[in-house]
Amino acid sequence: MIKAIRVHELGGPEVLKWEDVELGEPKEGEIRVKNKAVGLNFNDVYFRKGVYKIPTLPYTPGREAAGVVTAVGPGLTGRQVGDLVAYAGDPMGSYAEEQILPANKVVPVPPSIDPIIAASVILKGMTAQFLLRRCFKVEPGHTILVHAAAGGVGSLLSQWANALGATVIGTVSTKEKAVQAKDDGCHHIIIYKEEDFVARVNEITSGNGVDVVYDAVGKDTFQLGRRFLQGTFYGVEALILLIGVSCVGVMGSRRITCFFTVEKLFSCGAWFSDLLGFLGSCLDRLQTRFAAGGTGSERTPLGFGI
Repeated sequence: MIKAIRVHELGGPEVLKWEDVELGEPKEGEIRVKNKAVGLNFNDVYFRKGVYKIPTLPYTPGREAAGVVTAVGPGLTGRQVGDLVAYAGDPMGSYAEEQILPANKVVPVPPSIDPIIAASVILKGMTAQFLLRRCFKVEPGHTILVHAAAGGVGSLLSQWANALGATVIGTVSTKEKAVQAKDDGCHHIIIYKEEDFVARVNEITSGNGVDVVYDAVGKDTFQLGRRFLQGTFYGVEALILLIGVSCVGVMGSRRITCFFTVEKLFSCGAWFSDLLGFLGSCLDRLQTRFAAGGTGSERTPLGFGI
């Protein structure tokens, strides 16, 4: 018997219940993991509220965690008791003391990496990599616009794109977030509650517009964002990439837009497995940085050439 957070009905945080749950032992191809840190993400809230569909009730939320392997299924190789691992995606259920996971859905975490860091970055890290290197390959000389630049994904997009040599324009809602966005590598910060961000982007780019817009806001910014995309209205190079539920309210728009959600990432099969491997290699490189005397506070993203 373990403890887990269970949801029996959709609603606000009051529906989260701390309960006893039977877990069992891992079967073939599975491992049992004692969670040391659990990632909290907005998509957890969307599932709880019913914005994203839950297959069954009750359920245990959470799709990101890092922990120690406590048992392995029969005949399993490549994972052993005591390994520190992390995962993101399916199966849902990380809001728990322990969980059963498919062994091929986890990546090893080097001992020099704190489990809190691993659990907090793997989902958002894969999202950022997918957006920057798969949906639109950001290169030196590009100019990009990141809405919600101080958020979880936005801060990674800003750091990573800066390291790639792009000019990063970030929008935020407060002066405090503007400080964070600057620290994360934004070259230009727009506080959209105080400024007309369309006018400011046109001013910053001398009317040339941007190559890509990363929009985690959606309906309120989408139509305005189309005004300063480079290329023609049907230009393949000009993209607005909508993240998560920002897609709501703008579906059916023209093909310059790519609708991206966490669910699409998880459904990409081989791409998702490739991205898991990518995250594992990044963690390995971070371990190398520690071994070379790095503090871990350096903000340049790892593996940004991929």
